[in-house]
Amino acid sequence: QLQLVESGGGLVQPGGSLRLSCAASGSIVTIYAMGWYRQAPGKQRDLVAFITRGGTPHYADSVKGRFTISRDNAKNTVSLQMNSLKPEDTAIYYCNAEGVIAPMTPKGDYWGQGTQVTVSS
Repeated sequence: QLQLVESGGGLVQPGGSLRLSCAASGSIVTIYAMGWYRQAPGKQRDLVAFITRGGTPHYADSVKGRFTISRDNAKNTVSLQMNSLKPEDTAIYYCNAEGVIAPMTPKGDYWGQGTQVTVSS
């Protein structure tokens, strides 16, 4: 199996910054795209950003210019730098990875347990 563990959530004032990190471990052959999703209370889980194995980032319109996603393929980690945070960014943030955990098996979709981000004064 492939495990994802997030860290870095917390409480921050509007306009502040937080950095989320996610580390993958376990049986890993290859990790392809890695990304972050978020889910606010009563809402669906939405894509925030993802990054391809080659390093190409993609962002939701709501976070463009404020958030930056990066990854380290050697360490199987992905990070999300969040600047100029707004109250509407409040949500549980989930790390996601597409990966192969054994030779000759298809890609699977894996999730972390989530980390709470609260933006409030």
